[in-house]
Amino acid sequence: MDMKKKIIKIMIITLVIASVFFVLSEFMGTKEEEADGGGLFTGWVQNKMMEPYLPVLCMMGQGNGERTAGGVYDRWLLVQYPVFLYGMETAGAQDTAAESDYARLLMLEGSDEDHKSVSEGELEYGEDAMHLEQGLADALLAENGMYQENRAAQDKEPEEEQENVKEEQPAEFTPVENKSYSYRWEELESYEELVKAFYAVDSTTKAGEELLQADKLLSKDMRMQGGPDSPQILIYHTHSQERFADSPEGDESASIVGVGEYLATVLRERYGYNVIHHTESYDKESRDYAYSNSLPAIEKLLAENPSVEVVIDLHRDAMPEDKRLVMNLQGRPTAQFMFFNGLSRTAKGEIEYLENQNLADNLAFSFQMQAACNEYYPGLARRVYLKAYRYNMHLCPKTLLIELGAQNNTLEEAKNACDPLAHVLHLVLSGAEPVRE
Repeated sequence: MDMKKKIIKIMIITLVIASVFFVLSEFMGTKEEEADGGGLFTGWVQNKMMEPYLPVLCMMGQGNGERTAGGVYDRWLLVQYPVFLYGMETAGAQDTAAESDYARLLMLEGSDEDHKSVSEGELEYGEDAMHLEQGLADALLAENGMYQENRAAQDKEPEEEQENVKEEQPAEFTPVENKSYSYRWEELESYEELVKAFYAVDSTTKAGEELLQADKLLSKDMRMQGGPDSPQILIYHTHSQERFADSPEGDESASIVGVGEYLATVLRERYGYNVIHHTESYDKESRDYAYSNSLPAIEKLLAENPSVEVVIDLHRDAMPEDKRLVMNLQGRPTAQFMFFNGLSRTAKGEIEYLENQNLADNLAFSFQMQAACNEYYPGLARRVYLKAYRYNMHLCPKTLLIELGAQNNTLEEAKNACDPLAHVLHLVLSGAEPVRE
């Protein structure tokens, strides 16, 4: 009994001492030290607490005085100890506390992409769920005389529209040879005008003039450097379970994966590219962590195929049921699509653990694709959507995350969109028709 009492007494004394240490730490160090994660005293306490339980993570903070972020081991360790990480981070940098939990960020990447919020068990959409800014699409359609035709087709009853489209549908898609619209780039030199014309910026993030300048975005050389003797393009699906309005249950060929295979086929057979289509699923159990689940596999594929220059993560968007992303293109019902960029920064600043060294190239690639879409196929591409996270776009400079159609589009509409999408991709990758003349 005496031994038990001694142990209990020691434990109580230890708790009291630890509590005193933490209280004292709040009064020690300058404000500048606190902003860096606490003063020397706080750091000493953290290290003493970490040594017995998390020795490897503790060692990461030693050496040059800074813990490295973004490395393979760092990412692995952070995911293993998210609760501890969150507690440690919130003790210091208060401005980024809400974004510094790496594991939680990975979950948000996988789950919030559809721009939905959950309220009382039901899905609700805010205005930003609709992405499409009809003003730009209408203006571009009016430029080439398609406006009245397209508007009349949209106003018809769905049954009548489908019936008429099928009667008029040509045997195959014909790539447009000449631009229907040309930008006057001198009018888009200001950041405000550029954003107004091209982008939808999510409220969770902040872009800024340093990222979005027309001259810089247009001057990046996006041409394909290698030939078709080796793999050039990789298509994969972080969210492989996304389906369409008429997709039969259990039929993968009728899901976004089937649409990806059709896009790969068009790129191979019509334009001669060497394409890998990766069909593994990373979201069967849950969309949460789909990006972190897919990351090692895509890294491995790129390491095994260093000749790959273009990476396309092909998705299907989610929209309110009364918003249908379809247009009449050459008499074919065609799903509209959207290029999507993660900026690795919130409205408060950069996200430390989601660094993207290829961000400038990612933005240039989607911008040149958007410009070419608008000039050759006005109204087909919705505004480029900018959001806070990274979405594995750091793996390759020429990376596109594409939201093709939505859950209320048909499989036919989604596949029809692949034809102009492949054509625009070829225009940008071949340099056959420069975006800026």
